[in-house]
Amino acid sequence: MQASSPTSPWFDFNSANDQTEAVHTDQPDRKAPVKAQLLGSLEGYLFQLFPAGSKRHGRFVVGDTSGSKGQSLSVDLTGSKAGMWHDFATGEGGDVFDLFASVWGLNSHHDFGELLQRLEDWLGIAPERSSDTKPAAPIVDELGAYSAKWDYLDADGQLLACVYRYDTEAGKEFRPWDVQSRKMKAPDIRPLYNLPEILQSGRVVLVEGEKCADALASIGIAATTAMFGAKAPLDKTDWSPLKGKQVIIWPDNDEAGYAYAQKLLAALPRFGAASVTVLSIPSGKPEKWDAADAVAEGFDVPTLLEGDVRPAIPSFALEELIADTSPMPADLVAPRVMTPGSILVFGGAPKVGKSDFLLSWFIHLAAGEEFLGMSPSGALKIFYFQAEVQYHYLRERVQTLAVSSELRARAGRNLILTPQLRLLLNSEGVEQLARAILSRFPDGPDIIAIDPIRNVFDGGSDGGGENDNAAMMFFLTERVERLAKMVNPDAAVILVHHTRKLPKKQLEEDPFQALSGASAMRGFYSSGLLLFRPDESRTERNLYFELRNGPALPYKLVDKLDGRWMELDKNSERLVNQDYGEKLDAERRRKHDVILQILFEEAKSGRVYTMNQFCQAFENSAGLGGETTIRRRLDVLSTKGYIKFFRDAEQYGIAQSARTKYGFMCVEDMRIAGGDDVVDPETGEVTSSVIPVLPSHYKCRSTAAALPVEDPLVWLYYEEGNP
Repeated sequence: MQASSPTSPWFDFNSANDQTEAVHTDQPDRKAPVKAQLLGSLEGYLFQLFPAGSKRHGRFVVGDTSGSKGQSLSVDLTGSKAGMWHDFATGEGGDVFDLFASVWGLNSHHDFGELLQRLEDWLGIAPERSSDTKPAAPIVDELGAYSAKWDYLDADGQLLACVYRYDTEAGKEFRPWDVQSRKMKAPDIRPLYNLPEILQSGRVVLVEGEKCADALASIGIAATTAMFGAKAPLDKTDWSPLKGKQVIIWPDNDEAGYAYAQKLLAALPRFGAASVTVLSIPSGKPEKWDAADAVAEGFDVPTLLEGDVRPAIPSFALEELIADTSPMPADLVAPRVMTPGSILVFGGAPKVGKSDFLLSWFIHLAAGEEFLGMSPSGALKIFYFQAEVQYHYLRERVQTLAVSSELRARAGRNLILTPQLRLLLNSEGVEQLARAILSRFPDGPDIIAIDPIRNVFDGGSDGGGENDNAAMMFFLTERVERLAKMVNPDAAVILVHHTRKLPKKQLEEDPFQALSGASAMRGFYSSGLLLFRPDESRTERNLYFELRNGPALPYKLVDKLDGRWMELDKNSERLVNQDYGEKLDAERRRKHDVILQILFEEAKSGRVYTMNQFCQAFENSAGLGGETTIRRRLDVLSTKGYIKFFRDAEQYGIAQSARTKYGFMCVEDMRIAGGDDVVDPETGEVTSSVIPVLPSHYKCRSTAAALPVEDPLVWLYYEEGNP
């Protein structure tokens, strides 16, 4: 099997001709039933082939063809692309036959006969029987003849499994029959009952047992059950057909029924149910009263379903939570940055680089690549609704991003962007946006990004703005959450928001206080990211994290270098910027003392001073006082090391002489005008060059003598408490 070209989008495999069909024309009658059986229960077979795999958003994912844990390899489970797969790590892919060939170390073209034989053996497909041979009947064990039988079908009405009921002296017994394996056992992944009918209904009643489901179906109500009712293992049932549907749980009127309903309340939203509610059993009904009893009594079931439904308020005993060892939902973006159904707020000040950061991040996520330590679960489908940048400037920005062509190709169809839209997210706007999203991603996106919320905010009929808590809660629940439920309840939502200025101490204590708007947002979101530039004269940004569903993450120091966002080592960065930090300290010291600042500014104009010259030039100027006062201040500053001296004036182009034991005064980072003029090649503007001034002597604290400095690049200051 040849690997696909890195530049070929993997989702186009189905557009190619069926190569195995073309090469192996001598076995068309054998290939068709094998392929039909594989695709008929593909998810179950994949779990047998890859026990470490998992199901995510209509696809089966696993680490690689060896079956290791991970999500690099993705297999489509439904639709015209069922069985098509791609390994993002290796670039390999193909159809379902190619997948099994890769697992078994065969070539799907040259070894197809052997592959087909192994598949027939693995699937238990027997040789063709003569027309008068009857198919084998299900095994009948010591329980005798069954008293009832229920068939479990796939979406196309093909038989997947049967459940047989036996009435024995000890009570009811139920035995499942797996059609694929032709064994008296439950399928590895169990379908829901009455599947073809419930797929056609927007509302489904979930009951305990096939008898109750049939009773409701007899009066025109779409109903289903999991195999074995309240005893059904939640993790072995395929709940995906309930995605996007209103589900009403009708429990049996007993303790076991109510406990099962609580488990379903917690589980079904994870599988995409639009809403989950529990039917309130009418008072006075006997224990174990169920839907079949209601129909048999002629009870007004439609009215009961319309009006007597309890809100979905799940609750769990401590022992239930401790006993639940089922796998945690996989992160959309690890580690816990985005989880299924989460809301993430991404904040930053204007011009901090939010849009550029988001575009780079989204391209990596859509290609299934890590970005600044944040790892997606696979190639994520992202709909980026932005309301700021017009089409041509958005196009220009995307085209100039420093992203490899290979990464662009892999992300190409997974990232959908809107140009600037002036769309208010009111009730009509939400529906309009949902239609646009589903037109691009019929199965729903993994991430919906709204940038910025300020431009689309709708606080309801009261007209409250984003600073109003009630209006903000209305927007988050009735607009944002409603949008997600309409397109994919498991999708994560990213809300892009502006920040306000905070005092540095407050910002350091809690960066997310800087988010603009009402405080209600802070208590609502699942995750927060904040991009902040601590020094406006520098390009580095701090990226802060706040995670409700995971442990705290330390902030990252990031920067855009050569067009790519990169994480910087915070320790190394401190060393690199040490000189810069010292310059800032020197500037603060100069501004703290008028004399130091005057010396610094005068040098830039080519003027330097001895102590006596300075006293005479600035007597009674700039609030410095008389000559004696200034001289005392100069003595203090020079003794503490804030003022040092240089004597070799000629190298700086200074013709005047310093008739003093010290020389001319200088301060840290002082520069003097001199040298050749510099001409800007674009503007023609002429500026004078400057020369750094380095001290040659300093004033000894003990003797007041002028002593040579050991290192002119190192400034030492002597304050109280310093040696």
